[in-house]
Amino acid sequence: SAFAASGATPEAANALGHGLGSGRCLRKDPCSFRLFSVPGAPSRPGPPRDGAMITSAAGIISLLDEEEPELKEFALHKLNAVVNDFWAEISESVDKIEILYEDVGFRSREFAALVASKVFYHLGAFEESLNYALVAGNLFNVSDNSEYVETIIAKCIDHYTKQCVENADLAEGAQKAVDPRLEGIVNKMFQRCLDDHKYKQAIGIALETRRLDIFEKTILESNDVPGMLAYSLKLCMSLMQNKQFRNQVLRVLVKIYMNLEKPDFINVCQCLIFLDDPQAVSDILEKLVKDDNLLMAYQICFDLYESASQQFLSSVIQNLRSVGTPIASVPGSTNTGTVPGSEKEGEMMETEEKKGSPVASVKSAQMSPGTKDQIPKMIKILSGEMAIELHLQFLIRNNNTDLMILKNTKDAVRNSVCHTATVIANSFMHCGTTSDQFLRDNLEWLARATNWAKFTATASLGVIHKGHEKEALQLMATYLPKDTSPGSAYQEGGGLYALGLIHANHGGDIIDYLLNQLKNASNDIVRHGGSLGLGLAAMGTARQDVYDLLKTNLYQDDAVTGEAAGLALGLVMLGSKNAQAIEDMVGYAQETQHEKILRGLAVGIALVMYGRMEEADALIESLCRDKDPILRRSGMYTVAMAYCGSGNNKAIRRLLHVAVSDVNDDVRRAAVESLGFILFRTPEQCPSVVSLLSESYNPHVRYGAAMALGICCAGTGNKEAINLLEPMTNDPVNYVRQGALIASALIMIQQTEILCPKVSQFRQLYSKVINDKHDDVMAKFGAILAQGIL
Repeated sequence: SAFAASGATPEAANALGHGLGSGRCLRKDPCSFRLFSVPGAPSRPGPPRDGAMITSAAGIISLLDEEEPELKEFALHKLNAVVNDFWAEISESVDKIEILYEDVGFRSREFAALVASKVFYHLGAFEESLNYALVAGNLFNVSDNSEYVETIIAKCIDHYTKQCVENADLAEGAQKAVDPRLEGIVNKMFQRCLDDHKYKQAIGIALETRRLDIFEKTILESNDVPGMLAYSLKLCMSLMQNKQFRNQVLRVLVKIYMNLEKPDFINVCQCLIFLDDPQAVSDILEKLVKDDNLLMAYQICFDLYESASQQFLSSVIQNLRSVGTPIASVPGSTNTGTVPGSEKEGEMMETEEKKGSPVASVKSAQMSPGTKDQIPKMIKILSGEMAIELHLQFLIRNNNTDLMILKNTKDAVRNSVCHTATVIANSFMHCGTTSDQFLRDNLEWLARATNWAKFTATASLGVIHKGHEKEALQLMATYLPKDTSPGSAYQEGGGLYALGLIHANHGGDIIDYLLNQLKNASNDIVRHGGSLGLGLAAMGTARQDVYDLLKTNLYQDDAVTGEAAGLALGLVMLGSKNAQAIEDMVGYAQETQHEKILRGLAVGIALVMYGRMEEADALIESLCRDKDPILRRSGMYTVAMAYCGSGNNKAIRRLLHVAVSDVNDDVRRAAVESLGFILFRTPEQCPSVVSLLSESYNPHVRYGAAMALGICCAGTGNKEAINLLEPMTNDPVNYVRQGALIASALIMIQQTEILCPKVSQFRQLYSKVINDKHDDVMAKFGAILAQGIL
C-alpha cells in the first residue's frame, strides 16, 4: 500500500520484499518492520515485532536504479536507517548515492550527501565523510550524540582550527577565506556547549580555533564569571603556544576583568606584566590611590616585585615619580633605556587617560597631597626594599641549619674538589641567613682553598648574605679590589661576584659601583668576577651602558674574561629578544677560537630569548644547523628558555629528536635537560616523557634525564620522578650518579617524611656516599651538593 501511494509497480514491491530476505511481501501494517518505521525512529534497525530479521540491504539499494525520484528518496531514507549495519554492502553502490547528490534537479540531494557521509565514515575516509556532511546542511545534526556525529565534529573543528591558525600567521591581505560551512558547524557546536552549560569546553575550542568573540561571549554568559576568568588565565599562561595570540587573549581578559562590578586589579596587573605594559599598571596604581584603596595598591606593588623584571619595575617607578614632576627630570631611575632594536610586545592598553595626552599633563594638578604621600611608599615596595628586608629578617629568625651535617662532611672529605663542594653546600644551607659561623669556625680549613677554589669560597659569601644589601659593601670590603694594596685576584674577583649575588635582580646603585670596578680592572680573573656580578645585578634591565662595557670585555678575546662576559650579556638582556645583541653575540661566537668564550655565549644567547616562544624559532633553526656542537647546544638551551614553562609540543618534539639523533653527547645531554625547563609548569608529565631516556645506553642522556627530573619536579616530592632516580643513584657511571643525587635533592626540597617517605632514605644515602672512601670523587661532589640543597 505504501508503494501504491508513491506510484511504484507491484514488481518493484515484490523485489524489495525478496531483497530484504523476509520471504514474504510487505505487510500493510507500516510498523511491522522496524526498517520502514516513521522518521525519527532509532537509526539502528531492530528485529521486527514478529521475530523476522533483516539480512541484506540489496533490495533497498536496487531502488536507487529506479527512474522515479520518489523511489530513490524512499531508498535513501531506508539506507540512512540501516547504514550502521550494512555499510559494507552499501559502500559497493556509494557511487550511485554520490550521483544523486550531484544531480542538481534531485530534491533530496542533501539527504544523499548525508548517507554518503556515513558510508565514507564507516570506510575510514574521514576527509570525504566531512565534505559530504558539510553539504548535507541542517540534516547533519550536531546535537546527536552518535559516534559518527562526534567524530565528524572533531574532524570539522580540526580543519577549521587549521584554517584559522594558518590565517593568523598570514598578513591581513593574504588571508584565505574560511569555509562558511565549517564555520557554521563550529558555531552550532559552540551554541550546543553554551546550551549544555559546558563553558570550559567552549573556552577550550574557542582558544583552539582563535575565536576571541566566542571566548569573550562564553565567559560573560557563564554562571561563574570569576571562575571562568581564572580558568581562562590559567589556560592562557600554561597551554597557549603562540605568544602573539596569547597577548590578544590577555587583552580580552584585561577588558573583562576591568568591566567586572568589582574589577580584579591583581589579575589585571599580572596580565599587563606579560603584555609588557608598565604604563597601564602605573595608571591602575594611581587610580587605586586616588580612590583610597591603599591596601590593594600595596598588594599589587608586592606582586609586581615578585613577578616583573627590573626593566618593567623601573618603568612603573619612573611613571609614578612623574606624578607631579615633569617627565624630563625624573630622578634616580636605574634604567637608562633599552638597547636599539628591542621591541615591545603588543600595543599599549587603551585607557581613559593616555599618557602623553593633555589629560596626563594635568594629572598632577588633580592629585591630592595625601595621594602624593603614598607614592614614595609604593616606590619603596616596587623597588624591592621592603620585600627583601622582610625576607631577610624571616630567614635570620628561622635559621635552623644543622651544623653537625657540615662538620661531618668536612671531616670526611680529603681532596680539593670535595672541599669546594662543602663550601658551596654551606652557602646553600645558609642562603640569605647572613650566618657565616661555619666558615668563621673553620678558617684554617677554609684557607686550604687556592686559585679558583678561593674564588668560589669568596663568592659563596654572596649566597649567604643574599639580600643583605644595606651593608653589602661593608661586609665584603675585605675581599673587594683596593687602590692601595692589590690582593689576591681570585679573592677580588670572587668578591665582585658575591656583590652581584647579594644584589641579584635588584641592582640599584651597586650597578654603578660594579661598572666602575669592571672598567678599572686589569686582571682577567677580577674582570671575570666583575662581569658575572654586573650581569646578576643588572639582570633584565637591558641597560645600554652595561651592555657596551660587557661587549668590550667580550671583544678582548681573553678566554677567562670572555666566558663571563658572554654569560653576563645574556643576563642583562634577559628576555629582550634584542636583535643587535643577538647579532653581536652569535657573530662573535662563530668567529672566536676560545671554547670558554663559546660556552659562555652559548648560555647568554639563550637567555636573551627567554619567554619569547615562537619569536625565537628563526634563531633556534640557525643554531641547530651549525656545525659547531657548542652552538647546537646553545640551540637546545634557546629552546628551553624561549618555551620555558609553556609545555609546547613542537619544542618537546624537537628536543626529543635531537636527544636521540645528534652526534655530540653534550648536545644530546643539553636537549634532555631542556625538557625539564619546558615542562616545569606540569611536573607530573615529565617522568613519562623522560622515562625511556633515563634507561638510555648513553650515560650523557641518562645524566640529562636525571637533571630534567630535578629541574621540572623541584620541590614537588613527585613519587614517579623519585622512582626513576633511585636506580640511577647506583649507575655504573660516576657523573650519572652525581646528577641523580643532585636531582633527588631538588625534588625533595621542603618535603617532610610524611609527605615524602623516602626523604630519610636519601639523607642516609648522601651520608653513605660522602663517607665511602672507595666511591668516586664526582659522585661525592654530587652527594655533598645534594646535602646542601636538601
